[in-house]
Amino acid sequence: MKPIIIQNSKLPVYLSIFINIGAITLFPFIISRDEMSDVTVRHEIIHIEQQKELLVVFFYILYVWYWLKGKVKGMTNDEAYMNIPFEQEAYRKMYDEDYLAKRKRHAWRKYIS
Repeated sequence: MKPIIIQNSKLPVYLSIFINIGAITLFPFIISRDEMSDVTVRHEIIHIEQQKELLVVFFYILYVWYWLKGKVKGMTNDEAYMNIPFEQEAYRKMYDEDYLAKRKRHAWRKYIS
């Protein structure tokens, strides 16, 4: 199943409470405030794969858990966001055009600190 991509939406603007959101993946949708590059689309599709692995709801539970864990450790909002294993995988692999084809299930686990 391919994600449903919505560009030029105000939703990411409205959701930018803690950090500035350019695009967000809310399975099965990828929603961006502007036109997305191939790299950004790849980043968001990595999140689609993560969400499928965790039956969507567990992805969001863990996402918030990792962010809160960072905040409790005294991190800024942006630092806590960048410390989330899902984001670490997506940011590190979004430039690899072949990554999605070779990605192993639960690859995000390598980024748990």
